[in-house]
Amino acid sequence: MKIGQIELRWLGHSGFLIKNSKIIYIDPYNIKEGLDKADIILITHGHYDHCSFEDMKKVVKEGTKIFVTADAQSKVARFSVPIEIVIVEPGKEIDFGDVKISTIVAYNKDKPFHQKEEGWVGYVIKMNEIIIYHSGDSDLIPEMQKLTGYQQKGKEFVALLPVSGRFTMSAEEAVEAAKLIKPSLAIPMHWGSIIGSEDDAKEFVELCREAGINAKVLEKE
Repeated sequence: MKIGQIELRWLGHSGFLIKNSKIIYIDPYNIKEGLDKADIILITHGHYDHCSFEDMKKVVKEGTKIFVTADAQSKVARFSVPIEIVIVEPGKEIDFGDVKISTIVAYNKDKPFHQKEEGWVGYVIKMNEIIIYHSGDSDLIPEMQKLTGYQQKGKEFVALLPVSGRFTMSAEEAVEAAKLIKPSLAIPMHWGSIIGSEDDAKEFVELCREAGINAKVLEKE
């Protein structure tokens, strides 16, 4: 879909492609061949469905910058082309001029799968008047409160939120996150592959709309 001058494509599960002045991938997993080569790849944590070497291999080129949490470093050190690996943790700022990226903590509050102590992340990507938040594998956490200031007149603030339950937020919990964050558009993710169904995604959109929040299910590309 087009958002201003930005193209946002859902690649399945929690994977996205953002095209503007940079080609940015987030957590590519089970992606098709022939996609644009990456300037930047953002990895939220080391679980296989978020940090997939085989999928990153489809889009890396010489000079691709891959941002990973410390637990995933060894998984991205085997490419045959020279790439740049940057280790990230919550609270980091990365400046590419017209693209600015920051990290925010991602974790489970009452599940054992994603512990806060791991230092896993979500990403906030700022491009001109468009801001995209990818929560990573997270529950509704207090740190999301910091994102409320991104909803401003004249800006598009897009939130990509997991809806599958079990390992992350359920559709209902993700709606509560959207109510807190107040995005101009909420998009469900973490469904349609390993866990989560289209019904979860549609339920999220319906509940968002009942709460006065613009939401949309993207078609996999």
